[in-house]
Amino acid sequence: MLLAIDVGNTNSKFVVFDKDRIVAAWRLRTEAKRTADEYAAWVTQLMNLQGFDPKSIKGAILASVVPAVNPHLRRLCETYFHNKLLIVGEPDCDLGIKVLIDRPAEAGADRLVGVIAGHTKYGGPLITIDFGSATTFDLADKDGNFIGGVFAPGVELTIEAFYLMTARLPRIRVEKPAHVIGKNTVANMQSGIFWGYVGLIESLIKRIRAEYGEPMKVIATGGLASVFKDEIGLFDFIEPDLMSLGLLEIWRRNRG
Repeated sequence: MLLAIDVGNTNSKFVVFDKDRIVAAWRLRTEAKRTADEYAAWVTQLMNLQGFDPKSIKGAILASVVPAVNPHLRRLCETYFHNKLLIVGEPDCDLGIKVLIDRPAEAGADRLVGVIAGHTKYGGPLITIDFGSATTFDLADKDGNFIGGVFAPGVELTIEAFYLMTARLPRIRVEKPAHVIGKNTVANMQSGIFWGYVGLIESLIKRIRAEYGEPMKVIATGGLASVFKDEIGLFDFIEPDLMSLGLLEIWRRNRG
């Protein structure tokens, strides 16, 4: 079995693959100071609760946007699973694609993993949209090479800024309001957040496609993708496990 770890700015996702099939998945808040022993106590207990023997893990791969956690996860895999950890972005990890941007080293591991997963499953050219701490639009050409993208503030980040940078505005949830014109403070905020992001996403997809000059598939992922899917008729697919599938594909490319 393969342990695939995706570390984001907010949450970390641990997925166990049995060949092509996801047989377990767990989430943990990302903490840069969490030790390997703490990770081990958490993940091995969950494995035991679900009937997995930790000794069944025969490989491990990591994509991380928080470099401070990487040494702890490396030690977790080496000490408790007796596996060398393959880390996306390190020299010994072959992605099998070209990174065709001005400074290839700047491309985040999550962005590269996402386009690899999207191209492997759906082909290209394509746009992957990840609704995370940031809303990222990443592009691959017909051969699967990474060719750039767009960053926008994440929806939750915008909501938190509303709350922290104002004296009287409350925290709100992301949901579709009953009307565009709000009759109270919460409805005003929900309308601006929801319909503002619908407009942002639709506009960027259309502009990216127009500039690229060819049809491009759109694959959305992240917890909020389903919130917007009914209002944005431009998603071809929603893939909740995009990052995990990309890690599986990269592992295969490195292990033949």
